[in-house]
Amino acid sequence: MTPDGHRKLHEELKRLKSIDRPKNIADIETARGHGDLSENAEYEAAKEKQLFISRRIGEVENQLARAQVIDPATLSHKKIVFGATIRLVDADSGEELQYQIVGAHETDVRIGKISIDSPIAKSLIGKEQDDVVKVVTPRGAREFQILEIKYQ
Repeated sequence: MTPDGHRKLHEELKRLKSIDRPKNIADIETARGHGDLSENAEYEAAKEKQLFISRRIGEVENQLARAQVIDPATLSHKKIVFGATIRLVDADSGEELQYQIVGAHETDVRIGKISIDSPIAKSLIGKEQDDVVKVVTPRGAREFQILEIKYQ
């Protein structure tokens, strides 16, 4: 996990414990005040949210406990490894793309963060600048040339 991903998980855990859970407790108490709990949809919804929040807190705590934080800025490799930011060009379209290989819980393709478990990351690991890689995606095979590898 990158330091940024680790920080975001800590922020989520803090929000869940200090904002979401207390608000949910208040929502449950408010719903209880509306009478018969057996036919109280507001109460049922609040209890479901309580379960969701509790499970998410457990998931995040587990992820943080097992996380190995790797700061890409401390790495310097000619080969692509976890944390690398890679600039590629699509051999067919000429389109330039940039991705950073991150942990599964940090993935956000909209901002160029791809999971180390993704087909493209698996194809890139171990490759060097100027290598051409073939990536099998759900949309078919594509070829990319590696233009640049950075660790930031």
